[in-house]
Amino acid sequence: MSAISVIPGPTPLDSGLPLVRGDFPTLCHALDYAARGRTGLNFHDSRANLVRAYPYAELRADALLTARRLVARGLKPGDRLALIAETGPDFPALFFGALYAGVLPVPLPMPTSFGGRSAYVLQLRQQLRHAEPALVVGPDALLDMVAEAAADVAPALPWSAVPALPAPAAALPDPQARSVAYLQYSSGSTRFPHGVAVTHAAVMANLKGQGEALEIRKGDRCVSWLPWYHDMGLVGCLLAPMAGQLSVDYLSTDDFARRPLSWLTLVSRNPGTTISYSPSFGYDICARRISTQTDVKARFDLSRWRVAGNGADMIRPDVCQAFVDAFADAGFQASAFTPSYGLAEATLAVTIAPPGQGILCDLVDERRLSGDPTPPDPDRPVRYRAIVNCGRPIAGHRVEIRGDDGRLLPEGEIGRVFVAGPSLMTGYFRDEAATRACLSADGWLDTGDMGYLKGGDLYIVGRAKDMIILNGRNHWPQDIEWAIEQIEGFKPGDIAAFSITLPSGEEAPAVLVQCRSADPAERERLKSVIRQKVRQLTGMTCIVELVPPRTLPRTTSGKLSRSKARALYLSGEIVPLDRAA
Repeated sequence: MSAISVIPGPTPLDSGLPLVRGDFPTLCHALDYAARGRTGLNFHDSRANLVRAYPYAELRADALLTARRLVARGLKPGDRLALIAETGPDFPALFFGALYAGVLPVPLPMPTSFGGRSAYVLQLRQQLRHAEPALVVGPDALLDMVAEAAADVAPALPWSAVPALPAPAAALPDPQARSVAYLQYSSGSTRFPHGVAVTHAAVMANLKGQGEALEIRKGDRCVSWLPWYHDMGLVGCLLAPMAGQLSVDYLSTDDFARRPLSWLTLVSRNPGTTISYSPSFGYDICARRISTQTDVKARFDLSRWRVAGNGADMIRPDVCQAFVDAFADAGFQASAFTPSYGLAEATLAVTIAPPGQGILCDLVDERRLSGDPTPPDPDRPVRYRAIVNCGRPIAGHRVEIRGDDGRLLPEGEIGRVFVAGPSLMTGYFRDEAATRACLSADGWLDTGDMGYLKGGDLYIVGRAKDMIILNGRNHWPQDIEWAIEQIEGFKPGDIAAFSITLPSGEEAPAVLVQCRSADPAERERLKSVIRQKVRQLTGMTCIVELVPPRTLPRTTSGKLSRSKARALYLSGEIVPLDRAA
């Protein structure tokens, strides 16, 4: 948006301002304050080299210019501005410019590897039709796809065209805490997009709660590769550092996918880096990429990493342990792991474990998870699953566990997770029916997740909609997937488990397993081993289908989409290897 900064290095650790942990009425007020200091955003290439330092003062100046350009373009308060959320200085300038103009920014995804151009255009088109933006802006390189998706909705502009728009002096509206600030679309929304409407008051309550729970300190520094179209990337890794006046270093999501260890290089390279978040799969891919021959002590310095946040999907204790084993010599401490639980409908964070606690697990009898009421067989060993402690609710928020009948369940009993607090959404944008289905009149949100409370801490066991129910017993797809991951040659993300209806009308579990072997005999052997392993660990007999690598769909935030995998399999769009032409 503005001329490239001439700052010779990244923005500093110390803002020069008294620390304020997100206690502002709106995001605009938060940026106004941060811009008085020296900290800001820093963008790096795939090798973790600094490309652009972008102080908050410069970001605010660009945002105010952008706000006047949007007003001159004819956008009015309440209009939507769709932004393809590429990691770089253009997106935050437009995002905050929209906020200053009273326009609602709508972050939308970049393309993913699954599905190619047509799938991306379809997803984008559905979200744009739902949001009805006045303007769509995105990276120059994606303009053709963006314009195709927006053809019957709104004009599309490349980033490079925005600075050329006129910016005459114009009165900008006063930001109001109770006004909707932005729309957050779920990462997997395609056929039925759900745009979460987040007010300034809601996001500021969440940012303040995060800052207090994570014990943000003056001089903390963040590193992130998470995409800005996902709530953890946008709220946790763009808005939260700004609201705490912290400097933050970015690696693009695509660059992380190509060179995941650049994330750890970036953590190591900038003195003072103390905070970085990732879903479990980010830690997993780094642990798998590092060679046993690598001198991690010489290559990385992870000793200052105080908050290694973990969230956005089921937290895997085995993955966390593998990361500790791989990088302990680089100074990484297991106590740095900071589990959390949240969702976009609550802006982001609901619960956060205390910094320094590390991964605490509760060993739960699988019979309890399945709801099996029959007495245990003394001749069979008890099988346990480790459930991670996700911490306590952030300030001002409450969590309850309820049964299917709405009854409040006692501590330790598994049920549906309900949340109340000041950072809940006002509702789904233009979808009153969907809002009523999950948000009660008295302000309680049905998250759709299953879990239990113990000692005031929340433990998440899975998504209610993913549960496989066979003969009255509950089975978690993660249990099946984790069983197969124990077989050599398979890893997290290779397996999707779900239930299907057989021609007889009976329900049966099925698994799609990405297979890299071209030998038919080896494939048959693997299918037999998989069936045996699943039966051994879960007692279930599964339908096993081997599919090509990179077949299983993921959401734009990187999570496996079981529901989409099931739909694609049943529709014939995912073809097993033994049926391929």
